[in-house]
Amino acid sequence: MLISTLRLVSGLSLATVALAAPQRCVPKQEHSAARAAAVKEAFEFAWEGYYKYAFPHDELRPVTNGFTNSRNGWGASAADALSTALVMEIPEIVNQIVDYIPTVDFTKTDDQVSLFETTIRYLGGMISGYDLLKGPLAGLVPDNKNIESLLAQSKNLADQMKFAFDTPSGVPANNLNLAAQTTDGGDTNGIATIGTLVLEWTRLSDLTGDDEYAKLSQKGESHLLAPKPEKNVPFPGLVGTNVNLTTGEFVDARGGWGGGDDSFYEYLIKMYIYDPSRFETYKDRWILAADSTIKHLTSHPEPRPELTFVANYDGTTLQQNSGHLTCFDGGNFLLGGSVLKRKDYIDFGLSLVDGCRATYTATKTQIGPEGFSWDASKVPTNQIDFFKKNGFYITSPDYVLRPEVIESYYYAYRMTGDQKYQEWAWDAFVAINATTRVGSGFSSISDVNAEGGGQKTDFQESFLFAEVLKYAYLIHAEDNVWQVDGKGKNAFVFNTEAHPFQIYKGASK
Repeated sequence: MLISTLRLVSGLSLATVALAAPQRCVPKQEHSAARAAAVKEAFEFAWEGYYKYAFPHDELRPVTNGFTNSRNGWGASAADALSTALVMEIPEIVNQIVDYIPTVDFTKTDDQVSLFETTIRYLGGMISGYDLLKGPLAGLVPDNKNIESLLAQSKNLADQMKFAFDTPSGVPANNLNLAAQTTDGGDTNGIATIGTLVLEWTRLSDLTGDDEYAKLSQKGESHLLAPKPEKNVPFPGLVGTNVNLTTGEFVDARGGWGGGDDSFYEYLIKMYIYDPSRFETYKDRWILAADSTIKHLTSHPEPRPELTFVANYDGTTLQQNSGHLTCFDGGNFLLGGSVLKRKDYIDFGLSLVDGCRATYTATKTQIGPEGFSWDASKVPTNQIDFFKKNGFYITSPDYVLRPEVIESYYYAYRMTGDQKYQEWAWDAFVAINATTRVGSGFSSISDVNAEGGGQKTDFQESFLFAEVLKYAYLIHAEDNVWQVDGKGKNAFVFNTEAHPFQIYKGASK
């Protein structure tokens, strides 16, 4: 076990990995501390490569030591790395980012701006940094005069984007031209991009004392909480995907817990955690969706009926496919179950965690694919044996450094205390480190079921910093105020990019 782990974890010191590998003679605290240190080393390595070759651009190309600007060129990796550098308590990196933030001009970009992506990454990263540096980590960089700029720049950015909500219904457009203050002219928007703004924009209002941001995001959300027409709500609480910007009505009845829909459901329970007095209705809508998911969308593959997946739907017709993005769902059910004291939700969440883990353990790299299916009528000829053995087949074999499986392991460990979830998270981290670590950072790969992951596709997503390495670290780190509380008494709540926000003062129970 020790030798194989040493071979897999390239780039980590032998002492670090030797201690991190399972050994009966090492006490649990030292064992966990060594693993946390190994993840921290990976974060510092990735940051060093980004800072040397790509900063202040958005992303690093780790194979060629180049950069990309897929998020408007404002330094997405820096914004996404801030809250992780904070919880890892790395003052040098925190200072580098906090000194950079005031220099960003959010009025200038040559590209279309995504309201959704900009909110969860930039707004989320800056607001979280502000909450942590004005709260539990106030002493980490005490001499930095730029901390207030995190909130000021959050307001500046929101002010640049708030015209998105200027539609007849108040449902925001997503694709924005900031210079012209116009949208791309589209007439619909999806529920993930509408419903994953309320936490960030409400928190901004609560911090600045200006309720405009909260009102804008909550008005858009209101159409999702009271969906019309009824024909596009195929199951109670489970809605279609796209909403008309003029009428606020749903235009289809397709959906699920996957990309395009996912974080709308995620934020329903998280808004209740943020402030149960203001957002009880959101909690009720989450319960409705959760109950319908268990009743109508639960699916078990024929070759492996012990596995549980959540199906997608088109009307009331189920589609037996899913993907890495959907694998946050186990963690979300666990979070809801802990806060609401509902064992049924916790049990269902744990079954979803088991299902998503199976997608990791089945592949040659021990990393799960971007897309998979268990529809027995559509198994590709070259995957028949794979399907029979594993209960699913791969529909999209790439891995773009997604966090969702480790995220759900994190929630499972925090809710149960069962150390097997720490083991699973460590296994995933070791596999990701072994397969994607290359050159100056971590690269997306083309095929999780090929030796070495197939091709290194030379792109390091900013959410590697925000999510993958944060969850992999926190599951082994010591308890702290920002950690998710297993008994549902949370002081912070994580946005969908894993940026922890302080819950509304007076909201804690």
